[in-house]
Amino acid sequence: MGNRQEILLTGAGGQGLILASIILAQAAVNDNKNVVQTQSYGPEARGGASMAGVIIDIDTIEYPKVVNPTVLLSMNQASFNKYLPKIKRVGECVVIVDSTLVSGPFREEYKIRGYPITRTAREEVGKEVVANMLALGVLNAATGLVERKIFRDSIFELAPKGSGELNQKAFDLGYRLYESGPGQHIGQSAQTPQ
Repeated sequence: MGNRQEILLTGAGGQGLILASIILAQAAVNDNKNVVQTQSYGPEARGGASMAGVIIDIDTIEYPKVVNPTVLLSMNQASFNKYLPKIKRVGECVVIVDSTLVSGPFREEYKIRGYPITRTAREEVGKEVVANMLALGVLNAATGLVERKIFRDSIFELAPKGSGELNQKAFDLGYRLYESGPGQHIGQSAQTPQ
């Protein structure tokens, strides 16, 4: 991946994606990179589509908003429908979806990879609340945005008190989920979601 990465973490309010974006941003800072983190607030944060953006670069970041996503994580259907059309360079963006909650429609050119993130958190950790950290594990394994040990340390530093080890476990499980296979490549001839 190039030096500048623009990451959108999208899902529903309550899925912990704001915390995930803060941890991702801090991990990148701890990895000596320049970072800007933004988040959306508003009525959509209550169960609809919500978003947090993180820009990581080795150079100065002059504009704080994600305008050309290089990585998109969608943790629910509403966020997938809303944010997939924002991808400008379709074949160059890493698109990861939680296949537990996102069912398409998918277009082949987006090269979408689906992982059962929420289901895995529920079945293997026993808590859906850590799906956000599991998703970060999948995302970082797929992109190599931040060195893994630095990321794990940042999770422990910023996770809610008493939950650091559990969140690190979920992050590591995300790596295992990614490494167990390339993910379900989900793409077909269908219309872009509107």
